[in-house]
Amino acid sequence: MSFVLRKAVLKTAAVVLPSSTVQKGTTACSDQQLPRASGRFASSSAAVQPQAEDQTQPAQEVAEESEDIDPHHDIPQCGWDDQKVSVGWGDGMKWSRYHNIWLRDHCRCSECFHPITKQRLVDTFEIPTDIHPNKVESKENGLEVTWPANPPHISHYPWSWLRRNSYDPPAQVGVVASSSEARNEKILWGARILDSPPTLTYEEVMKDDAGLLRWLEKIDQFGFCFIGGVPPTPEDTERLCKRIAFIRETQYGGFWDFTSDLSHGDTAYTNLALKAHTDNTYYTDPAGLQLFHLLSHTDGEGGATLLVDGFYAASILKEINPAAFDLLSRVRIPAHAAGDDHSFYKPGPTSAGYPLITVDPKTGLLAQIRYNNDDRSVVSGLDGNQMEEWYEALRAWNKCLTSHDSEYWVQMKPGTALVIDNHRVLHGRSTFTGKRRMCGAYIGADEFRSKLTVLQELAKWRASGGEERKESLRSIWDPRL
Repeated sequence: MSFVLRKAVLKTAAVVLPSSTVQKGTTACSDQQLPRASGRFASSSAAVQPQAEDQTQPAQEVAEESEDIDPHHDIPQCGWDDQKVSVGWGDGMKWSRYHNIWLRDHCRCSECFHPITKQRLVDTFEIPTDIHPNKVESKENGLEVTWPANPPHISHYPWSWLRRNSYDPPAQVGVVASSSEARNEKILWGARILDSPPTLTYEEVMKDDAGLLRWLEKIDQFGFCFIGGVPPTPEDTERLCKRIAFIRETQYGGFWDFTSDLSHGDTAYTNLALKAHTDNTYYTDPAGLQLFHLLSHTDGEGGATLLVDGFYAASILKEINPAAFDLLSRVRIPAHAAGDDHSFYKPGPTSAGYPLITVDPKTGLLAQIRYNNDDRSVVSGLDGNQMEEWYEALRAWNKCLTSHDSEYWVQMKPGTALVIDNHRVLHGRSTFTGKRRMCGAYIGADEFRSKLTVLQELAKWRASGGEERKESLRSIWDPRL
């Protein structure tokens, strides 16, 4: 995924993410230190996710998958020896080098890569370790390599594909790699999102693929979205869930319809206040999406819903206290779900758990927040000095989460459903009285991303004038394969 920086109007003196002038190394995240977004979310949702600071020098900017070499530039030069093929781009980025075995292993002719299933057919282990080309040629649309065989085996590699997959030196990370990835930028937000939160109607979402795509893209960008006009029934809410994908079964069942009756050993089934948290920290694979719908609330009050953008809070923590951010992204936190006698959950394959903050090792971008202090098990595996540092880091994280700038409170009402990205947005609630009836479900992260990707592919195909699908929407050179 890619992240395009948008302008933000901020109240705090010249504090702009990611290049903030906030003092480093502080241990608290006070309201005065936080950049405050002003205005509506479309132009002032704090910032877009910052990229890692220490990047390897890039080989070049990655081209759009549909693009090839600029016709105004010369065709790239090429050369080879017994180990590598070298490509000189001629546009100031010098050379990229590819091992012979890597090139042969990545041939995508119909004999080596199935054009329909998009699966590899070549047997990697039959490729000689000392393989080298008989001939290498620069063609207008790509590199052509002739390999020793009877008859000779010819492989073709588009220039854009080679540029994107350069590893010696590495291709630049964090750049826009495709039009679909550009649409998936993350927009970070704080409390001011209440001015105009991402919202669609039930009718829009259920009507056609275009409405469903708008919904999924808002979830992907903001980490949450409201759906108004939902009939306040479990049946219609379940249909809304299944509009995305099949419902994920857990120890709580599939589709939930519950009250605060402690039918499960979890505080969600009480009327107690819940601090900001993500669900399923005790799973190896936490649910990707969570959809809630308040069906009724009678004979009482309270129960306001709390939302916090975990990526926003983590970005602020990284700016004001990079040491705390680093510690929380490295130290594994164990968790458990043990309130029901018929089940016991701890994340595997070991009981060490997972870090609170996960950073994509390739791009340096935030990938996941996994945090529920109530479900945390015994913290161990740290030495004496680190333990105190970890608690200070956790305190700094909590300050960022509970800042007035981060917390978005909303009173849910029957007819409005809420879906959140459980890998990013933390949720909670205030205490309540009376009887609340809530329904909803979990949906897997992979299923969500799959549906989003497919709908974006279809939208692009339809925009190009496609009427009848006669072949796969995906090229064998799709940058995601």
